[in-house]
Amino acid sequence: MPADRFSTATRLKALGEQAAARVYRARPPRRNRLTGRAALLALVMCSLVVALAYPIRQYISQRSDIAEQRRKAQDAGAELDRLREQRARWQDPEYVRQQARRQLHYVMPGETGYLVQDGSGSAAAPRGPQAARRPWYENLWSAVDAADKR
Repeated sequence: MPADRFSTATRLKALGEQAAARVYRARPPRRNRLTGRAALLALVMCSLVVALAYPIRQYISQRSDIAEQRRKAQDAGAELDRLREQRARWQDPEYVRQQARRQLHYVMPGETGYLVQDGSGSAAAPRGPQAARRPWYENLWSAVDAADKR
C-alpha cells in the first residue's frame, strides 16, 4: 500500500477547496451599493424634478394656449376676408337690387309682384280648431320662440 492514504480524487478535492478559500480571502469585502454620494445625488435629482415640474407644466399649458390663440387669429382673418368680400359685393348696385328682390320682395316700377306659397316655409301657423283653442299670447310666444331658433 502506498505511503499516502488519500486517493487522487480526494487530494484534488482538497486542493480545490484550498484554492476557493484563497480566492474568497483575496476578494475585497463587498461594499454597500448605496453610498452617501449616491443618496445625495438621488436627493438632488428628486428635488430638481419637483422644482421643475410646475414650470414645465406651465410651459406646456402656455404653448397650447398660444396654439389656440393662433388658430383663433387665423379664423378671425378668414372671417375678415369673408366680410370684406361681402362688403365689396354690397357696393355693387346690381347685387343690392337682387337682394332687395329676393329678401324684401321688392319690384321695379311697372312690374307686377307675385308671392307663391309652396309650403316650404320653416314654420307654418297652426290652422283649424287647434289654433282657435290656443290663447293669442301662446301663439305670440311660439312665434317668438320660432324666430329665436333661426
